[in-house]
Amino acid sequence: MSQQACKLDKEITKKVTLDYLLHLPEGYDQNSDQKWPVILFLHGSGERGSNVELVKVHGIPHIAEHDPAFPFIAVSPQCPDHSDWNAEKDAVMAALDEVMAGYNTDPARVYLTGLSMGGYGTWQLAAGYPGRFAAAVPVCGGGNPKNADALKETPIWAFHGAKDDVVPLSESEDMVEAIQAAGGDVLLTVYPEANHNSWTETYDNKELYNWFLKHSL
Repeated sequence: MSQQACKLDKEITKKVTLDYLLHLPEGYDQNSDQKWPVILFLHGSGERGSNVELVKVHGIPHIAEHDPAFPFIAVSPQCPDHSDWNAEKDAVMAALDEVMAGYNTDPARVYLTGLSMGGYGTWQLAAGYPGRFAAAVPVCGGGNPKNADALKETPIWAFHGAKDDVVPLSESEDMVEAIQAAGGDVLLTVYPEANHNSWTETYDNKELYNWFLKHSL
């Protein structure tokens, strides 16, 4: 017999590297007992690269750049060129853990959101780490409906443009329907006239942040 069955059982260490933007709200005081809510934001494919300033173009880091008082600690990593958020998930979570450990954060109020490629990343990360995020908001993304059971305990509010010709509306609809069937807490807002850019209206809406803060672990 030329082959035998073998099993590898070995612990390995993985080194991860990731640039990210960190927003601390105006009035943040490291010496205070106040614990701040946290938003983890995942950008779209156009902001990949090695210049982290690109991440400020859209979404949460764009809002924080123009509003220093934005009342969340915001963690906005940059995905390297030729990669995606699923490939970078260990690094993303390590960056989040670093901020959670180093700043006055509230572990019961950690929220996840992203747009386009980051919308896909939001669905993936929420499914991969059930119970870690108090709520999730995927914008013009999609996921695997088979992950519905892993997502049903996380409140989710999805957004999409009805005329999106980059990521079809059906990508969000399929996820929402699967989570509803699993008994989950999920909402879908469709902008009737929007194409792929459904994120500007979404992140400019103050109700989004009120909705986030209604949820905690």
